[in-house]
Amino acid sequence: MSSQPIKIGMLGGTFDPVHHGHLRSALEVREALGLDRLHMIPAPKPPLRGAPQVSAEQRLALLKAGIGDTPGLYADDRELRREGPSYSIDTLAQLRAEYGEQARLVMVIGFDAFLRLHQWHRASDLFSLAHLVVMARPGYQMPWTNELRELVGQREVEGVDSLMQRPNGGLLTLSLPSMMAISATYIRQRLREGKSIHYLLPNAVEEAIRKNGFYQHFSQHDE
Repeated sequence: MSSQPIKIGMLGGTFDPVHHGHLRSALEVREALGLDRLHMIPAPKPPLRGAPQVSAEQRLALLKAGIGDTPGLYADDRELRREGPSYSIDTLAQLRAEYGEQARLVMVIGFDAFLRLHQWHRASDLFSLAHLVVMARPGYQMPWTNELRELVGQREVEGVDSLMQRPNGGLLTLSLPSMMAISATYIRQRLREGKSIHYLLPNAVEEAIRKNGFYQHFSQHDE
């Protein structure tokens, strides 16, 4: 009797700090795709972004506090343990090796990141390891560049069932019902100004930020 292939997701980000927008999106993606586990992976210093405001280990601790005991969400520190730049292709290769060739492996990214996909390291190889699921706000449209169209080719599928027919190689745009317009930039700004961040992120994350004095003073460098 054959069992269903395991379904694994990867959601990277700076999580600087993690907030309800990140966590609710992660939960809704996991439900929509029927994932057994969604790895939420903080990046140490993302190649296409500036240095985060607090250390990578501190952001990981905040992510763990935010996830708490939520089933199926997992704070994964593998990119923090890796030397050099953190590239998604390397993380996908690790996950593929861990879960096997038949696992349904999905990389989840936001729409803004998707529009820059052709700039990513070894972008053309991503589909050989995983599916790509793009989180979009309902009704949010943005034209694709020619480079992006060329990269994606004929990989788009209509729904989750079609995507999960194979271990990798598909592209699905997923509209999430609760896409929250919360930004980590806004949270950091409010903290620097001494204003309330209540209800923007989980209580456990807010308490840890207050206790440790994170983001209270503007810093250009990652400790």
